[in-house]
Amino acid sequence: MTESFAGAKPSGPGTNPVLVSLPVSRHANCQPLLTMRGVHVALGGNCILHGLDAELEVGKITALVGLNGAGKSTLLRVLLGEISHQGTIRYHCGHDHSRPVPSQVGYVPQKLRNEAHLPLTVADFLGLALQRKPLFFGLRPAIRKRMVNILTGVGAAESLLDRPVEKLSGGELQRVLLALAMEPHPELLLLDEPAAGIDYQDVERFYQLIARINQQTGVTVLLVSHDLNSISQLAHSVWHLDKGKIAVMEPEQLKTLSQANRERP
Repeated sequence: MTESFAGAKPSGPGTNPVLVSLPVSRHANCQPLLTMRGVHVALGGNCILHGLDAELEVGKITALVGLNGAGKSTLLRVLLGEISHQGTIRYHCGHDHSRPVPSQVGYVPQKLRNEAHLPLTVADFLGLALQRKPLFFGLRPAIRKRMVNILTGVGAAESLLDRPVEKLSGGELQRVLLALAMEPHPELLLLDEPAAGIDYQDVERFYQLIARINQQTGVTVLLVSHDLNSISQLAHSVWHLDKGKIAVMEPEQLKTLSQANRERP
């Protein structure tokens, strides 16, 4: 069996995986994966991003923080190519990112939208993305094996494949979405409040899982979160988005930012 990215090492029947805390290495003279210059976005007549400049360091975890409505999710959607913008976004990896594809950019949304309430199992859901042949023909054995491998990679059990998506817990669903986002090994992983809906007891484990994936695969991570305490232990650097612009911070500065946000009217 492939070792889980979560570093799960069962110690006996029915025990939960034990996750090892990861030290956060500081970023020194890192090359950027992408550079943004003068990025401007207006939606519905409102300016969301205004002359934004930033560089995303390759192979590192960057936390994107800011007050509600600051434009964090908007920025992710710009990087996904879902929202038009002015200014330049230049990738330095040598690939064409004019139309981002899953092999280059993985994405975990804050919540899964299923307005049609389709009765999909996890296998059906993953099959829609991984198999070209219509699902009513059934899943090919090779595709199911691939599903098992990607779920194992995020510390999820094979038994999830036969569970209805709508019956999953918040943590189980986020692991499924993370597994899909990491297939097939993107160079950039965008996470929009990935711990939203997860029981507080499991939040630390989920963030440690992201740290281990980053460490073992080298994927560059841009993570939106309001959990300043957790990401101060996880991130290599921090982008503070305020009034449409980004200020780069060190994780240690998040404690001061958290206090300032509480005092802000």
